[in-house]
Amino acid sequence: MTDNEDDIRIRPTPEEVHEDIYGDDGSIRLDFLAIVGAAIADRDLLFLRQHVARLHESELGDLIEAIQPDQRIALVRLLGDDFDMTALTEVDETIRLQIVGHLPNAQIAAAIGDLDSDDAVYILEDLDQEDRDEILEQLPFTERVRLRRALEYPESSAGRRMQTEFVAVPPFWTVGQTIDYMRDEEGLPESFTQIFVIDPTFKLLGVIDLDRILRTKRQVKIETIMRETNHPIPAEMDQEEAAQLFEQYDLLSAAVVDESGRLVGVLTIDDVVDVIQEEAEEDLMRLGGVGDEELSDSVAETSRSRVPWLAVNLFTAFVSASVISLFEASIEQVVALAILMPIVAGMGGNAGSQTMTVTVRALATRDLDIHNAWRVVRREAGVGLINGVLFGCLVGTVAAIWFQNIHIGGLITAAMLINMFAAAMAGITIPILLVRAGADPAVSSAVFVTAITDTTGFFSFLGLATWWFGIGIGS
Repeated sequence: MTDNEDDIRIRPTPEEVHEDIYGDDGSIRLDFLAIVGAAIADRDLLFLRQHVARLHESELGDLIEAIQPDQRIALVRLLGDDFDMTALTEVDETIRLQIVGHLPNAQIAAAIGDLDSDDAVYILEDLDQEDRDEILEQLPFTERVRLRRALEYPESSAGRRMQTEFVAVPPFWTVGQTIDYMRDEEGLPESFTQIFVIDPTFKLLGVIDLDRILRTKRQVKIETIMRETNHPIPAEMDQEEAAQLFEQYDLLSAAVVDESGRLVGVLTIDDVVDVIQEEAEEDLMRLGGVGDEELSDSVAETSRSRVPWLAVNLFTAFVSASVISLFEASIEQVVALAILMPIVAGMGGNAGSQTMTVTVRALATRDLDIHNAWRVVRREAGVGLINGVLFGCLVGTVAAIWFQNIHIGGLITAAMLINMFAAAMAGITIPILLVRAGADPAVSSAVFVTAITDTTGFFSFLGLATWWFGIGIGS
């Protein structure tokens, strides 16, 4: 057998390729990646169309993220019109811009014309204004107007997330007319669960579920069976608030209206799920002080996103160090203090982080408000005291045995109690105060809580020790 024949045989037959591209750990199988990589290198269009183009948009997105950067561009170019542009909504922004940046605007415009408006906006919003305008100019007039209007809304608003394709009928139509309209009209969305009722000015009057349509006789007028839309979403509303409405009222879709109450789009549950995931990830990243960082970012971009809050942490570290410097004489005389004081600060920091995380999340989901804030504060105060006593006694006992000095044990017990109580109070009150001040608690809470727990821990432990042993400060 020749070398060429060996290379050809490496490529499996269609029957040998597994349907499931994921391994047991949830990541894409290495053998599938190797096969796809070989097909890209060999420009095997038949294989790529049979086994890559058929993938669901989310699977294709995972595949694009898993292969090498040069393979991504080659794959998109090889597939051409067979490439599902919806997959670009499933990848990191950096990867999406990398791929789109290598495609001609004419090809992007042709592909966007086949996408739902919300997916089209998702891709267009990250492009340069010049490229965006050039792509939009190549689209049909109606579609171009819809996309421009959606792009004019704030970035994280319901208007950006909405789908501008929807089914709307006048109230004087009959059920039969509505059914015939849905059967004959070609420009309707491929899937929908609700029909909106509007007046001649597109002002939203009500909504009808499809099951109600199917169960009603043809001659019945729409206005007699429609129900009031209790929860229309303003286009300017923040996407996180819109998602909370979906959760609160168990919605599958919701009408999006402008400031005049005119129907401009529809928000669906699949978009809301993405919003919930994005907002949760964003809160988690902000708590860690890493901003909008993504795995596909470069070294320079990643470093730049982390520097600001590291600089703030450095400043707070100097504040804590200055507290320690006040008790230099005490540390010189009682060496055990230097050994034990990181325990006090560390336990306080962890306790504060626990409370802060719960508080920030409760504020984000609106579970914590003015009505229950005082009750939650009291609860956290109790938790801080109980944990302070529990771990203070534990650490105090260990310290007393370790250094054979009951005084050291008692001092660290008292310091642990003070610091863990302070940590609980800081973890609950700082996020609340930041919200009242109009700041994002997820971004800045961690820095303040850490500064308070470190400073309180060092000051309480070293201060108590200085007082107990009669050591003069700075002497």
